[in-house]
Amino acid sequence: MAELNAEFRGYRSPLSTRYASKEMQYLFSDQHKFSTWRKLWILLAKAEKALGLDISEAQIAEMEKHVDDIDFKAAAAEEALTRHDVMAHVHVFAKQCPLAAPIIHLGATSCFVGDNTDLLVLKDALDQLLPKLVGVIKQLAHFAMQYRELPTLGFTHLQPAQLTTVGKRCSLWIQDLLMDERALRACRDNLRFRGVKGTTGTQASFLQLFAGDGAKVRQLDQTVTRLAGFERYYAVTGQTYSRKVDLEIVSALASLGATVHKMCSDLRLLASRKELEEPFEQTQIGSSAMPYKRNPMRSERCCALARHLITLQANAANTLATQWLERTLDDSANRRLTLSEAFLSADACLLTLLNISQGLVVYPKVIERNIAQELPFMSTENVIMAMVKAGGDRQVCHEKIRVLSHEAGAQVKQHGKDNDLVERIRADPYFAPILGQLSSILDPKTFTGRAAEQVVEFVTEEVNPVVALYADRVVTKSAQLNI
Repeated sequence: MAELNAEFRGYRSPLSTRYASKEMQYLFSDQHKFSTWRKLWILLAKAEKALGLDISEAQIAEMEKHVDDIDFKAAAAEEALTRHDVMAHVHVFAKQCPLAAPIIHLGATSCFVGDNTDLLVLKDALDQLLPKLVGVIKQLAHFAMQYRELPTLGFTHLQPAQLTTVGKRCSLWIQDLLMDERALRACRDNLRFRGVKGTTGTQASFLQLFAGDGAKVRQLDQTVTRLAGFERYYAVTGQTYSRKVDLEIVSALASLGATVHKMCSDLRLLASRKELEEPFEQTQIGSSAMPYKRNPMRSERCCALARHLITLQANAANTLATQWLERTLDDSANRRLTLSEAFLSADACLLTLLNISQGLVVYPKVIERNIAQELPFMSTENVIMAMVKAGGDRQVCHEKIRVLSHEAGAQVKQHGKDNDLVERIRADPYFAPILGQLSSILDPKTFTGRAAEQVVEFVTEEVNPVVALYADRVVTKSAQLNI
């Protein structure tokens, strides 16, 4: 039995067992990491050969044959001896490739494989996140257009305020998500390769390899960068690329986390009012003790993950702040946690949010009832204006409305009854001149201003152009969530 349950006897991250996608998990896996190291050694050898170093096609072919068949046990044993992860993998790779052994890692420092692999992973991870983010935006834009005219209570200070519409409120969430897309796309577009820089970024070792030919060293940097799939490299580095790069990316991800938390908190508040719900499966259980409950567990999950994501920004900032001179190694363990968890958390948030946005449920009758409890108070100024137009005295009308409003408020607050202000107005002979106008005065749609038009303009002018940037890459379907 102990052997059967061995996999459950050590810590396993919930990000890998419950939340993040398999594709994002693979990017941060050991297999992908160390295979990428080997690919980089091959790219380096190819570029060095092209520039005249004594490297044969047979050596390169031998390395290419063993890109993915990594002996992890042998590497762990080597690292236990050397206390150096890169040299451990150099030794293991060299044993698999005896012909190529003399030229593996030629002229390079550990950060050639470490940092360049991180940059490749960051690029691919951003490429995975952005279509998911835009998929959420696209789904929410459809929802906003569908409900752009449906009046609902607006809230300031979490107190009922002037009316808005369900679609207009959704557009506020979308606007924040568009800002996140812009920030993450900028991170992706600005990302560069560390390239071939040597131990302190001076390229001294490569200058020795090429007998002082600086032009060839620069060409080596450019060639490896291009072969790795980047258009540009960082012109200057220390031993590492600047950890400012990590900070910019994690900050953008943390900002996305704040957006997700805000939106999902709104959804949870609306669910408590029974106005709007996230999807709820037929067999889903909301509570082990209270069978009637329909807890917003997806939104709660997003908030929980988003809080963790938000806190990671401080890790990235402190890592940058504590780099000494050309670099110090106290960033290593922290970055292993921070970069992977930032992307895995963001991925999990977007997968869950995509699921939510595909199946939001609106309850117009509940919304209408909630409006009916507050709108009479909001409409009092319109009633006064209508009476003045009908020949009434504003001050007299104001006093009448004040008294009736307080009476109606007492019914609501002291006796738990419905707001009966409209009935009190109808029953007061003073308001007889405008009774025929009351229905139009109290029509909720007359209180939403340009909300519907704003949604159309926003989706047309700001959302659609961004969605178009991703064409058929937009992710609009999420798999069944692992509850």
